[in-house]
Amino acid sequence: MNDSASPTSGRRFDSGAGSAPTHWHALPREEVTTLLDASSDGLSEQEALRRLAQHGPNALPEPPRPSPIGRFLAQFNSTLIYFLLAAGAAAFVLGHIVDASVIIAVVLVNAVVGFVQEGRAEQALQSIGNLISPRAAVIRDRQRLSVHTHDLVPGDLVLLEAGDRVPADTRLLRARGMLIDESILTGESVATSKREEPAALNAPLGDQHSMAFSGTTISAGQGAGLVVSTGSRTEIGRIGRLISEVEPLATPLLRQIDLFARRFTWAAILVSGAIFLFAVLVRDYGWTEALIAVVALAVGAVPEGLPAVITITLAIGVRRMARRHAVIRRLPAVETLGATSVICSDKTGTLTCNEMTVRRIVLPAEEGTVSIEVSGTGYEPVGELSWSDPGDPAAAAAAFARCALLCNDAHLHAREGSWRAEGDPMEGALVAFAAKAGFSAVAERGDWVRLDEIPFDAGHRFMASLHRGPGGQVIICVKGAPEPILAMCGLAPSELERWNAAVASLAADGERLLGLAMKRLDEAPARLGFEHVADGFELLGLAGFIDPPRREAMEAIAQCRRAGIGVKMITGDHAATAGAIARQLGLAEEPVVITGADVDAVSDEELVALVARTSVFARTSPENKLRIVRALQSTGAVVAMTGDGVNDAPSLRQADVGIAMGIKGTEAAKQAAEVVLLDDNFASIVAAVAEGRTVYDNIRKMIAWTLPTNGGEALAVIGAITLGITMPMSATQILWVNLVTSITLGLALAFEPSEPGIMERPPRRAEGGLLTRFMLWRIALVSVLFMLASFAMFGLSLARGQEIEMARTIVVNTVVVMEIFYLFSVRFMHATSITWRGALGTPAVLAALVAVVVAQLAFTYLPPLQAMFDTRPVALLDGVMIVGVGVLLMVILEIEKAVFRRFRVFDPAEM
Repeated sequence: MNDSASPTSGRRFDSGAGSAPTHWHALPREEVTTLLDASSDGLSEQEALRRLAQHGPNALPEPPRPSPIGRFLAQFNSTLIYFLLAAGAAAFVLGHIVDASVIIAVVLVNAVVGFVQEGRAEQALQSIGNLISPRAAVIRDRQRLSVHTHDLVPGDLVLLEAGDRVPADTRLLRARGMLIDESILTGESVATSKREEPAALNAPLGDQHSMAFSGTTISAGQGAGLVVSTGSRTEIGRIGRLISEVEPLATPLLRQIDLFARRFTWAAILVSGAIFLFAVLVRDYGWTEALIAVVALAVGAVPEGLPAVITITLAIGVRRMARRHAVIRRLPAVETLGATSVICSDKTGTLTCNEMTVRRIVLPAEEGTVSIEVSGTGYEPVGELSWSDPGDPAAAAAAFARCALLCNDAHLHAREGSWRAEGDPMEGALVAFAAKAGFSAVAERGDWVRLDEIPFDAGHRFMASLHRGPGGQVIICVKGAPEPILAMCGLAPSELERWNAAVASLAADGERLLGLAMKRLDEAPARLGFEHVADGFELLGLAGFIDPPRREAMEAIAQCRRAGIGVKMITGDHAATAGAIARQLGLAEEPVVITGADVDAVSDEELVALVARTSVFARTSPENKLRIVRALQSTGAVVAMTGDGVNDAPSLRQADVGIAMGIKGTEAAKQAAEVVLLDDNFASIVAAVAEGRTVYDNIRKMIAWTLPTNGGEALAVIGAITLGITMPMSATQILWVNLVTSITLGLALAFEPSEPGIMERPPRRAEGGLLTRFMLWRIALVSVLFMLASFAMFGLSLARGQEIEMARTIVVNTVVVMEIFYLFSVRFMHATSITWRGALGTPAVLAALVAVVVAQLAFTYLPPLQAMFDTRPVALLDGVMIVGVGVLLMVILEIEKAVFRRFRVFDPAEM
């Protein structure tokens, strides 16, 4: 540091956001001190105030928040809603108060449900701001002070200790055994060691060992450094700007509903206008009579209850997914999950257990080395050691295990049925390994008293501990990176070559490595110094660590591949480690691994082809993740993105559906996501995708049930006006049918379980229309069948001499019965409905059936409803005939489905 510079000197640090260096990590300490005009005495209060005025507070800007009124009004921003409101207004003007009231009520219910479900506004930026520690220890005017982090400025000398949250981006001037958990920025599971020497200029964020970034947590050690960036200019602030620049995407369902609503609205307007002109000009209807006919057409054609029923279906999906550990923050995300074609997943804790485990150890033997496999996962001290080489390495394994326990500060605890490591994860894994080898940590550490130690430091990359044994023996145990450990042991060239080959083999499998060695002394020195660990050690062996993959994640990935869903791992971890995990997970036959640097090196156009063939993206930055997601989306893929850190928030927001981790996820990630996993498990994502597919299937079933029944009513009105005959149903009767059946039969479809083989089908095309070719055919066919049945029953009744009121009553009951039988047919879009399971229905279907039958009996036989709807009691023979029409409809539709499946008239994915 520049000790000669006085804190009150005349120099002024004027570097603004645009001119400040962006490579502080690569600059020597002296140059950093000079550029910031700082000193070991700290800034003066006057200088700190001046810089605070220049750079602003060390805080992130508050994001704009929509008002509750604005959020409520946004629920009406839909073409279909506009049309429904216009239809309601027209009905009111024409004196059809009941019709108008029901339509308006349906629209309001839909808006209220959406408002309540989406009540929490986006708060990602605010959540990131909450990561900044409220107080920071600084040196100012030669005194140690505690100041609010908002008051930190570039050039402040901050003091950092274990447990602190770094208050601003800081260039370290001193680091002693410092380990910083940077997972919220890099996604790397293991704490990063820090030292004050400059890092390489092109070092990625995770390798900038001379920097401490705002919002990260100091796991061990202590140090000091100069603040180089504050507020929105920090790494967290830069990610915050990325979030604010990402426009939330409309989900596939919303896009499809909007397209359908626009087309439906224009078609309804054109047809209504044409029918009105035809009635007036050709059939000599009066203006009022023609308007009433058009209102009847609108009431018959408009699916008044469809928006509300879709919203309720999504809400039911939310409840189902919650039972499978996926909490939905925004309703449309339920359906979007079902359209997912690519899942971009974090590695640590999602695909893996997030618990370091000693997978194997390599020990010296007479003929070279012996490799011992270690079973068990996580920190639970249960497992076995096994080897296939001849000989008995038990003594060597015992010495290795003892050293692993003594040169170790971690402890294991069993809490709520699971084991947790207190301390460094790799040290915790060594304690678990020693227990598997038969050693008690308490007993060994009690027998071999620690006299002194050299803490781990990134500069020398090892830890050493001095111990006195029960018989007075004195030993030094060392543990650290293989290179310094091997150098301490004075191996012959041939031995060194053999051990280097073992190191390369373990690293190629993606394992993190530690070497262990021991040295015996005649007497204990007063203090353990570096001169005591320079040489003379006996190499005890190497330990290979891995964060093991979740077993259920492997099964879920296999299920994704069968369902045509691509899975890509995006992680901040090293390429070799990520590649090894990908192979174990079965992510691809031969997983292609690239790094963030490779992503940076290609253009956006080239990246599209690169991401298509890549399974693993390692050492990625937030910008890399954003570009990867956008490249996938440019191909038409529906992308689900998982994440837990602040660095994941921009890509979570960009993805079609963002999935945050509920256990280890930051609040920023949760607020940016649409889905939060309660168990941080990849298998829960796949379960949620299956639920999403079920929800979409059920929405399609409701549309396939609603539109043909409404279409049949509309065709009956059009046919009556075209032929110049009496309408078979009045507008009020049509509204009764739509209201009663939509809140009973239509809603019952929302509770339908998954159809068999739902995860054996490929993802649907996201940009495909809401109405597939098969559904368009089905809507046309069923609409015509409903119209023909209505006219046939109406004509037959009149031909038998029954009055028009009776004929209309028969037609209304015929339409309702047909809707009941059509419901049983449409419940199985991909299979026959004539099965025992199809006949039994579900509790929701049976309840809806009872409700609609009771309502129709009241409609037909209850005097007050007879007076309101102008109905007459139906005779038993007419009732049997009405039921027969419903049976005939179902038989026709089941024959149609069988023919289409047999001759593959339509793509199975469309059915």
